[in-house]
Amino acid sequence: MERKQKDWEHLVDSIGNFLAPSMAKDHPNLPVVKAEGCYYYGTDGKKYLDFTSGIAVENVGHRHPKVVQAIKDSADHLIHGPSGVIIYESILKLAEELQEILPPKLDNFFFGNSGTEAIEGALKLAKHVSNRPYVISFTSGFHGRTIGSLSVSTSKSKYRKHLQPSWLTYQLPYAHSEDCPAGEDPEVFFAEKLEKEAANLFRHQVDPEEVACMIVEPVLGEGGYVIPPKSWLKKMREICDRHGILLIFDEVQTGFGRTGNWFAAQTFDVTPDIMAVAKGIAAGMPLGVTIASKELMDQWPMGSHATTFGGNPIACAAARASIEVIKEEKLLENARTVGDYALNQLIQLKDKFSIIHDVRGVGLMIGIALKDAETGEPDGEAVMNVLNSCLEKGVLFYLCGNAGEIIRMIPPLTVTKAQVDEGIKVLEEALTAVQNEK
Repeated sequence: MERKQKDWEHLVDSIGNFLAPSMAKDHPNLPVVKAEGCYYYGTDGKKYLDFTSGIAVENVGHRHPKVVQAIKDSADHLIHGPSGVIIYESILKLAEELQEILPPKLDNFFFGNSGTEAIEGALKLAKHVSNRPYVISFTSGFHGRTIGSLSVSTSKSKYRKHLQPSWLTYQLPYAHSEDCPAGEDPEVFFAEKLEKEAANLFRHQVDPEEVACMIVEPVLGEGGYVIPPKSWLKKMREICDRHGILLIFDEVQTGFGRTGNWFAAQTFDVTPDIMAVAKGIAAGMPLGVTIASKELMDQWPMGSHATTFGGNPIACAAARASIEVIKEEKLLENARTVGDYALNQLIQLKDKFSIIHDVRGVGLMIGIALKDAETGEPDGEAVMNVLNSCLEKGVLFYLCGNAGEIIRMIPPLTVTKAQVDEGIKVLEEALTAVQNEK
């Protein structure tokens, strides 16, 4: 056993010899041997409370027994299914079950393997059916790293460096709460602001009749966990309808209960024309879906888009089991209740720490923004110090934001108030240590 442990430690020490830096240099490269529920189990013998959910993937918790059993049962019968060449029950049953939980008319599906594939499909669909060339996205949005999805991603310039995405896109500002003047109602201010900004864009840069779609994260993810006013998204829907522009919601991170509803579209009461989902759909199995109405999908003929591995039978079986767990264990309700509880606890921390600039969240998608108390600038260094301190005490958080200044708190939807208390206690200790060092 000791020899095996040393071999493993040697592998971890040699990670840079095996994996590209873009894969191997993320935070924190925690060596683990197992995951279960809300916990990772490290090679060091420690148990780590996971407030990352595998980056918003493990919504029903790690290795939920029902999901594990569904994977095993599927593997006993079918591992790979190139849909179209063959057809199988899990993909058709999953499509039926998705229709039941999605907003009306979002009832037709193209299954892929990942979030960026779902976005690529959404953009291709919009361009194909509209026969229009251009796309509008929003600053700070993140939609993926393949060329099409990268062309609409602006969360960090380094993601686009040297790549020169080939699709010409236009950007409008996202609705950041700090941009609202004191005394103004954000619901009114941002809706009016979007109306003016869109009119200005259409007047000076692109005719709306040439815009295929607008794409937006209904809650900003990698760009900083920003929650916009409902009226801002409703105004976006109105502008799109006015000009015949298709509205795409990137629900890769917000979908499957993360915001306290099945989808953020329901949380904000705005239905897009096209939706892209992935992450939380299949409890860790690779699956992404481009979703639209049958009316739109019927205009996207055979051969205009295709996949070899998309809609894998095992992944579809895992997704069906995950949806069942969310229903049976009332995880949407838990996301709302425990999410509100966690947000209130964190807001109380804000009053205690000058380095906390903002706390914001919806459901179990919560961001804690840190700033330099003297300069007021975003403080990514402080975030890394807090994350490392928490990790030493057995709690795993993650970061986001343009400068890495946001602590992401995205636990599995199965998380309990007691686990939230445990995690926030460790976070408070870490914040105390980091603030005292300043």
